[in-house]
Amino acid sequence: MKLRRKSRQSRSHALAWGALILIAALAFVTFRAVTSVYAVMNEWTEDLPTINSESFDFAEDSYMYASDGTTLLAKFQLEKRDPVDLAQVSPYVIKGTVDVEDVRFYEHNGVDIPGIIRALVNNLRGGPLEGASTITQQLVRNTALSEEAFDISLKRKVREAELALDLEKRYSKEQILNMYLNTINYGDGCYGIQAAAVNYFQVNASDLTLAQAATLVGIPQSPTAFNPKANPQECVERRNQVLERMLAAGDISQEEHDAAVAEELALNPAPAEPSQGIYAYPYFTSFVRDQLMSEDNKYNCSYADLFEGGLKIYTTLDVNMQNKAEQACWDQYDSMDEGMDAALVAIDPQTGYVKALVGGNDFYADQWNIAVQGGRPSGSTFKVFTLTAAIEQGISPRTALDCSNPVTLANGQTINNFGQADYGKRSLADATAISSNTGYYRLAERLGADAVIEMAHRMGIKSELSPYPIITLGTENVTPLEMAEAYSTLATGGIHRDYVIITRIENKNGDVLYEAPDTANRVLDEKVAGAVTEVLRGVFEKSYATAAGAGPWNGQPVAGKTGTGVDFRDHWLVGYCPQLCCAAWLGNRDYSSTSEYLTANSLWHDFMSMALEDYEIIDFPEVDEPEYTNEDEEMDDGDDEEEEDEEKSDESASKSAASPESEDSEAESDKDKEGEEGSESESGESTE
Repeated sequence: MKLRRKSRQSRSHALAWGALILIAALAFVTFRAVTSVYAVMNEWTEDLPTINSESFDFAEDSYMYASDGTTLLAKFQLEKRDPVDLAQVSPYVIKGTVDVEDVRFYEHNGVDIPGIIRALVNNLRGGPLEGASTITQQLVRNTALSEEAFDISLKRKVREAELALDLEKRYSKEQILNMYLNTINYGDGCYGIQAAAVNYFQVNASDLTLAQAATLVGIPQSPTAFNPKANPQECVERRNQVLERMLAAGDISQEEHDAAVAEELALNPAPAEPSQGIYAYPYFTSFVRDQLMSEDNKYNCSYADLFEGGLKIYTTLDVNMQNKAEQACWDQYDSMDEGMDAALVAIDPQTGYVKALVGGNDFYADQWNIAVQGGRPSGSTFKVFTLTAAIEQGISPRTALDCSNPVTLANGQTINNFGQADYGKRSLADATAISSNTGYYRLAERLGADAVIEMAHRMGIKSELSPYPIITLGTENVTPLEMAEAYSTLATGGIHRDYVIITRIENKNGDVLYEAPDTANRVLDEKVAGAVTEVLRGVFEKSYATAAGAGPWNGQPVAGKTGTGVDFRDHWLVGYCPQLCCAAWLGNRDYSSTSEYLTANSLWHDFMSMALEDYEIIDFPEVDEPEYTNEDEEMDDGDDEEEEDEEKSDESASKSAASPESEDSEAESDKDKEGEEGSESESGESTE
């Protein structure tokens, strides 16, 4: 008996020890498993982004305004989004969102364990598929972890849960729900309840009815499938499911439920946003946008800033003046062949502000802006740089130029005046008024092409220019914007300012990111600029000049120069007064020829007349003549008999000219070049 008792005790002890060993082993395994899981989870969450207010900064629209600060030119957005406070959201939206997305929202701490278990059991039983993400987790997934939103893995869920727990410690339930309602995708490019309310029903989020609110609450589960515009029937079915949930939660009565279910969808979609977000004046507005998006822009603005940063961009565009510019262009179209274009740029010389800009007759046809892109041969408007260089070098406007026709180059080719008119000897001032090609070519040869180019760049031309005397006839491509900026240098008496299109940029907090500097820089002596202006006044004031009679209606003194491209492809008039400078251009985009009778004079005249009608007349300032070093070459302007002969010659030349402007001819296309001895210059007749 004793032996059997001892045997039973031995087996009992062995079992006990075995159990202890098993328990210890299980504990060890469990410990190792738990620590391993903890280590893995710790590794998964060690690089989580920090939760702070910036984590929930929403992309905000940027707005561009005209100079009045109220006329909207453009809105730049990545998403339709308009954040609002929770107090500005209908209670139906708040209750419906909680009932559908996270019924225990006010009870959990960011992760709903009972909800996870309930969803798991329901899904295993084959019930309607349920998710277990809380509103807080969804908010994290759509903001701080947006780059991982489509990563369906345990790692992402763990990271999401960790951030959700952290988020609940930092923000109240109301703050979290508010952020969620401003973030979630409601389909059709809408993010946030306010954008959705306006997009689908054209009401504010605060004014949504029960049926409207339930419609929107149901969309986030599948923004594409439940988009009410694309899938109205599916959207209504989903809306009614939302109403069932709200009824079950006790947030609406049976009567409210039944009435809402019986309602039609009754969408009232907002009008589509304008193309590219441009609301007005697309040539100017797109130019400003492109400058903001350029890699070397000076505005402290990136692509992300423009489309997400909530900027306010204030431009120089004068709405009143822009409307007059467009009216002048449309009036011009009535007198031209169908399909032709007009371009116009107006600048305030005293500030450099671009007040008006037209780049063609249909921006959306090809979105090519003639006013600022590519450039066109400028014709004789380019002669102003030769004139200015000559006067700066001491050549008097009374200097006699050989304006006889033609100029024969070393290779036998010729340069002609318009109509092959032979003007003989003319003063530099008169050669400018009648726009003698031969006289100006000879003058450019005398000065040297480098001097002309240097002057053009100094006054504001940015384009590269070829170093040949023929450039004085406007063979190089320049833009109306460049020409307006350059001529503005004369309007200010020799002070150059870079053109300005943006005066100020503010961020969403109202902080100034950019303010236009005054780039005033004296590049010409006041006496030189004054002498050039006096010569260019003759282009408008002399009866035989190319812009005779094209001055503004109000009698404001103006100065400037006309120009016509080879084969009548381009027609220009660039002119100015102390208050305003305008470059006007006419032609075809495809560089085809136009009527030889066409000029830009009427366009310039009509615009300047309208633009200056409310301006006080201001005379050009009187300045002393610069010191001239070639008095022996000057013509005697006091000789009445010579003047009379000159007028007769002018009249004869005018009659021989086919153009109403009596404009001259250029010998070159913009691609022609002259060699060191001028041997490559093309002969033949072309326009001023």
